[in-house]
Amino acid sequence: MQNKILRLLEQDCTLTPAQIAVMLSIEEADVTSIIDDCKQRGIILGYQAKIDWDKTESETVTALIDVSVAPQRETGFDRVAERIFQYDEVESLYLVSGGHDFSIVINGRTLKEVALFVAEKLSSLEAVTATKTHFLLRRYKENGQIFSHPGENGQERIGVL
Repeated sequence: MQNKILRLLEQDCTLTPAQIAVMLSIEEADVTSIIDDCKQRGIILGYQAKIDWDKTESETVTALIDVSVAPQRETGFDRVAERIFQYDEVESLYLVSGGHDFSIVINGRTLKEVALFVAEKLSSLEAVTATKTHFLLRRYKENGQIFSHPGENGQERIGVL
């Protein structure tokens, strides 16, 4: 039952325990108890609204940064990750397999701000051996949420003859 409750909250964090109880045909007190237990055990880390910032007045730049590092003796990647996730600019940090070690998601106000973060903070870390920055051009779907459809807002593509 815990996983069903967690999936519902993941899809819509505004659901109340009463609404979840009705949806799952269980007692509201049981839902509240499971949610409280998940918070206490660190399973539920927080709640977040999904915002389509492109539809607001806010100007932001999102970058995906591939980072290669030299693992640290005895702590592997953990100590390097801990240094990187301390930066306020870092939204997400993942250890990945493939051609690099970490994938980082950051947001900045401008391309220059992102570039300065990479040049002055990230690249200056002793363990970092290489970075590759990709700028997000458009969100179509993120964390299961569809942001827009091609052709929405008059942005229909014109066919090539």
